[in-house]
Amino acid sequence: MKKIFPAPTESPIETALFAEDLGGSVALADRPDYDAPTEILSPVRDVSSLATMEARNVSAWFGDRKVLDRVSLTMPAGTVTALIGPSGCGKSTFLRILNRMHELIPSATLAGEVVMDGHDVYDPSRRLTDARREIGMVFQKPNPFPAMSIYDNVLAGLKLTGRKARRSEKDALVEKCLTKAGLWKEVGDRLRQPGGALSGGQQQRLCIARSLAVQPRVLLMDEPCSALDPTSTRRVEETIKELRDEVTVVIVTHNMQQAARVSDQCAFFLAEQGTPGGIVEHGATDQMFNSPVDPRTFDYVNGRFG
Repeated sequence: MKKIFPAPTESPIETALFAEDLGGSVALADRPDYDAPTEILSPVRDVSSLATMEARNVSAWFGDRKVLDRVSLTMPAGTVTALIGPSGCGKSTFLRILNRMHELIPSATLAGEVVMDGHDVYDPSRRLTDARREIGMVFQKPNPFPAMSIYDNVLAGLKLTGRKARRSEKDALVEKCLTKAGLWKEVGDRLRQPGGALSGGQQQRLCIARSLAVQPRVLLMDEPCSALDPTSTRRVEETIKELRDEVTVVIVTHNMQQAARVSDQCAFFLAEQGTPGGIVEHGATDQMFNSPVDPRTFDYVNGRFG
């Protein structure tokens, strides 16, 4: 049965945090009445246990156009899963389905289930902010709040989850998240400078730190290195590999070398001759690159198309 979503009811800060359009972020950060996240409503919780995500027969539509057909995939706890495949095969749509961003599109519908530790992410009784807290997102284009300080950028997501913490706890959280994102040594002495003044690679790692501050159990990354130089890409990849012990990572990438370097398993998506996207094959990364079952997988990972 298709899930038909109600009109989006996200707050301005929620939209800015989870949308790729920086226009909203600029307007929000520059508003004089904007309350930077200094008063949070409940205690900062401990880091959650790792989570396993499972997509069960997920199909998706934009209006009458079906873009995904019965996709099933398990993303085990504590691993990095890479979604690979040509442009237009549904990888990014699938990624956005995992944390309920699909429903932000007015014409979007969905069938199937997305389950995390046995619970449907799309259960009507489940609050959207709870799903977003547990399933973080990093986009292709870095989207920090450009006029907000580096410090406040890291803490921005806490406002959505209604947490209150002492200044010392916030200081410790900022240092911890920037360290995990591989950025602390570069910005630790200038936390009050605007996040928009950082380089592109630093901005992307700042966005990773912001996602980590709400202590997600799953972190989704949509081509996080596509706009970065090789040095910044290497640093982000190092961050991804270090994070696998603390958060389940799902990454979309068109870079086969990157998929081979950072992932534990891969899922190859393909949409052929106008058909909806689906998974051709999935498995351990070494197997997918060295001995795939389907010849289309072999051709794709060896650069013969896509």
